[in-house]
Amino acid sequence: MSDEAVLLDVEDEIATITLNKPDMRNALTGDISGGIVDALEEIEDTDARCVVIEGAGDAFSAGGDINSMMEGLAGETEPHEKVEVVEDTGRALQRVYEFPLPVVAKIDGTAFGAGANLAIACDTQIASERSKISFGFRQVGLAVDSGTSYFLPRIVGENKAKELVFTGELVDADEAHSLGIFTQVYDDDEFEAQAESYVDRIATGPTIALQTSKRLIRQGLQSDIDQAMTNEAAGQTAVFATHDHEEGATAFMEQREAEFEGH
Repeated sequence: MSDEAVLLDVEDEIATITLNKPDMRNALTGDISGGIVDALEEIEDTDARCVVIEGAGDAFSAGGDINSMMEGLAGETEPHEKVEVVEDTGRALQRVYEFPLPVVAKIDGTAFGAGANLAIACDTQIASERSKISFGFRQVGLAVDSGTSYFLPRIVGENKAKELVFTGELVDADEAHSLGIFTQVYDDDEFEAQAESYVDRIATGPTIALQTSKRLIRQGLQSDIDQAMTNEAAGQTAVFATHDHEEGATAFMEQREAEFEGH
């Protein structure tokens, strides 16, 4: 495997971003955060219709770089430099959250701290049975960052979010699924095949309609009902003109599976 911090592969209209520092459990170092942003920019110039983010080795991402934290404690890093690392990580996760294509977190192992936030910044989270997740910033004596206060309460509610943060609990896959943190959990021995099928279903969908739906759902979280209805009508106006709408409606009437082309 390449020694680059982040790998990008685009195949069959699926873009896969791999965090590639398994010896550091894919901690969100500056080069990984920057690599995520660079990969997303590159994806915009490809034919990709879906994005997958995964980690190399036995972890999704261990979150913050503990080596950098220790350097800071030893006085080797200026306070403003530590803040810049947090801001860089936050910008990378915000870019993931706002990316127009559907983004799937493929979790096979532990997602911790900022790494957990990377997972929930994605649109959906598929995980193997062995996977675990924790928002355990307390373990290193820190407050939450990298979007925890935004992402987590929207998924689990305010009280549960505070409990997960206060206790730093390492949540197993089944509980994470019941809380809505993981959208799908698959048996370890079936994970790769099930994940491939799941991603393929999204990647072969009506891409413009899915992009529009993603944007509308995000807007809906900040809108009243009148604005949401107005936004949906405007979005649908554009989608009505797509080839995939024509194909979908025709396939539905002909009682066959639609073959969407992404435009």
